[in-house]
Amino acid sequence: MKKFKIAVLKGDGIGPEIVDATLRVLEKVAELYGVEFSFQEGLIGGIAIDKTGDPLPDETLELCKSSDAVLLGAVGGPKWDDLPTHKRPEKGLLRIRKELDLFANLRPAKVWEPLIDSSPLKPEVVKGTDMLVVRELTGDVYYGEPRGIFEENGKRVGVNTMKYSEDEIRRVVRKAFEIARKRRKKLTSVDKSNVLEVSGLWKEIVEEEKKNFPDVELEHLYVDNCAMQIVRRPSTFDVIVTGNIFGDILSDEAGVVVGSLGMLPSASVGEKYALYEPVHGSAPDIAGKGIANPIATILSASMMLKYSFSMDDAADLLERAVEEVLRKGYRTPDIYSEGCKKVGTKEMTDKIIETLEELKG
Repeated sequence: MKKFKIAVLKGDGIGPEIVDATLRVLEKVAELYGVEFSFQEGLIGGIAIDKTGDPLPDETLELCKSSDAVLLGAVGGPKWDDLPTHKRPEKGLLRIRKELDLFANLRPAKVWEPLIDSSPLKPEVVKGTDMLVVRELTGDVYYGEPRGIFEENGKRVGVNTMKYSEDEIRRVVRKAFEIARKRRKKLTSVDKSNVLEVSGLWKEIVEEEKKNFPDVELEHLYVDNCAMQIVRRPSTFDVIVTGNIFGDILSDEAGVVVGSLGMLPSASVGEKYALYEPVHGSAPDIAGKGIANPIATILSASMMLKYSFSMDDAADLLERAVEEVLRKGYRTPDIYSEGCKKVGTKEMTDKIIETLEELKG
């Protein structure tokens, strides 16, 4: 029997509720597929500050490094807003990404047929959209040096440096090609090589790596054109790979295009480690009310099954179960529309587990 150790970081707000729901789903997956998941909890974010004074205690980091994957809920909330910047919950999240060298952020943007009316675009435009944005996560203008606000000739000047090394580009591009090969074999590389030298290097590396993936179709788009095409023809994209700042913007745009923000999962992966979390925040205003939507976290676990455990069949079954539950009309309040059946966190999770069993036969 295969055994996998999962570090469980529930975090703050609705984090414990949506993670607990997801663990129930993973336990059912383990039962259906004859594997064993062991869950070990660690502290991160506000709760870690309250208990240890540190948003990412060393014990949590060691737990993550000794695990096969990390499942994270959400961090932060108004309770900790007045803390110094370096002590706030979000610093724990930034540090764990850096310490685990999670250089690629994977953000799926999929239109679920039962929720197609949630998109701001016409159904005929958005129908069939299923893209994945691979965003480089540890370099680019967010990390480049020099940076800061300086004085020149008596005036303030702000400086940030867009910088990429060949190795930083190559590893994320290779990851994107590998993922595209397992999907629909199309990769869109996004840059601004008509005006930026760093993008010129990006494009050169992409072309070099293309030789190792002759079966994957490649297109290059400038970032401004890509932003337009995501709105004009979203269903034509498969995998998009781009740098940190462009990926930050495009992945949010893609999320809005598909409409249901509470449905968006994500993964941050590196050579050795991987962390899975929903895109949404900790939603402290609804914490403890039993109405949080667990689907984004459950779909993050589906990504874990696929990318960390190579359980592609289980991942596909879980996605099908989610879609079937939505097709039957079950909705948490954030995605509710008239004529549907409004349910809470527990009932939505129950329905997904029941449907997993039905589909597996």
